[in-house]
Amino acid sequence: MAQNKGEHSRESSKSRRSFLNILLGSSLAGFVGSILYPVWRYLTPPKGPGEASPTSVLAGTVDELKPNSGEIIKYGRKPVILIRTEAGEYRAFTAICTHLECIVQYRPDFQHIWCACHNGHYNLQGINISGPPPRPLEPFKVNIKEGKIFVSKII
Repeated sequence: MAQNKGEHSRESSKSRRSFLNILLGSSLAGFVGSILYPVWRYLTPPKGPGEASPTSVLAGTVDELKPNSGEIIKYGRKPVILIRTEAGEYRAFTAICTHLECIVQYRPDFQHIWCACHNGHYNLQGINISGPPPRPLEPFKVNIKEGKIFVSKII
């Protein structure tokens, strides 16, 4: 019987020790969580409705943009490049390079879109033709109504 009593007290002390370890471990986890959670919430921006994106913007008139030229316009908070080719066609693309997000420009001497940051080149369809850009530029739709140029997203 003495052995049973000794085994019982060892088991009892083991279960108490386990309980205390669990209790202290969970308190420590709660304490660390109470410190890290506010820090994480502070560092991550809130998910709100965001800014409304326009469906269409007025880019100017047909007389303002000469053939074989380009112009950067604002489309909401993003820049868009509007190009008038030598043949008089209008084209629009996002003006943000797909490599490192520099602003692209139209080069009349090359007759295509060029990124000065790392010498990236795009043709007049927005497709990357040389340099480091990995993807084409996002195209936009160009509509002309009563001599005014409107740029809108392609849906």
